[in-house]
Amino acid sequence: MVKSWKEVILKEYPRLSPGSKFRFSCRKGLSCFTRCCGDVNIFLSPYDVLRMKRTLKITSGKFLQKYTLPPILAGQKLPMVLLRMKNDARKSCPFVTPEGCSIYEDRPWACRMYPLGMASSKTSQRTDGEEFCFIVDEESSCLGFKDGQEWTVAEWWKDQGIDEYNKKNEPYKDITLHRLFVEGKGLGPAKSQMFYLTCYDLDRFRKLIFNSSFLKRFEIEDEVLKEIKKYDEALLDFGFKWLRFSLFAEKTLKIRSDVVEGKMKELGLDSIE
Repeated sequence: MVKSWKEVILKEYPRLSPGSKFRFSCRKGLSCFTRCCGDVNIFLSPYDVLRMKRTLKITSGKFLQKYTLPPILAGQKLPMVLLRMKNDARKSCPFVTPEGCSIYEDRPWACRMYPLGMASSKTSQRTDGEEFCFIVDEESSCLGFKDGQEWTVAEWWKDQGIDEYNKKNEPYKDITLHRLFVEGKGLGPAKSQMFYLTCYDLDRFRKLIFNSSFLKRFEIEDEVLKEIKKYDEALLDFGFKWLRFSLFAEKTLKIRSDVVEGKMKELGLDSIE
């Protein structure tokens, strides 16, 4: 029986702690410079898309249309976004140039992590598994491993800005690891589309909030409204709360009292008490 990639990592790859050391240095001048920026699957998190579309100064809709493949459904039936590579022999990243990455300061999480990867032994039967780092491919033709600078995992994370990305991605990760999905349940087409809209197409999600009946149904503080109208990060954080409300019936949002009373009257009840 052929082992899955995850099984191979869990059983055969050395587990790195924050203090573990490795050598790596990628720089212009190496004969393999930018060679790894092609023919790879790069899944984008919501925060990746937020940063990338903003640095390109385009809407989330235009970014998704031009730079990503149509959303695919993961094993949990959650829509996932994959970066669209160029249609050339190397299947190059659309942002790579002879000088390196053209959006380097806002490059995706996966690119920041390299040559490290993350794995977890969490399963549907065991949710307290260890999460650890590993070297992606130290035996590859990448010259960055040879005579590279020595790092600890913690130093690499700090240098690459990983902590900020992990912090921004934590609410998204918590949703994708919700017991509903761990138990194998999925989303119907409508909720799947809503998930995609809320997480990735932030500009359309903002329009939905302010140009629909959304604000007539939910009580949202004025200060929060100002934040989500102006800042994408605040909008994304709010979106995660909306998803927890709409997908898991958690009390992360408050329905307006007049909406509740109207619904109670429809049911023929005199009061909400």
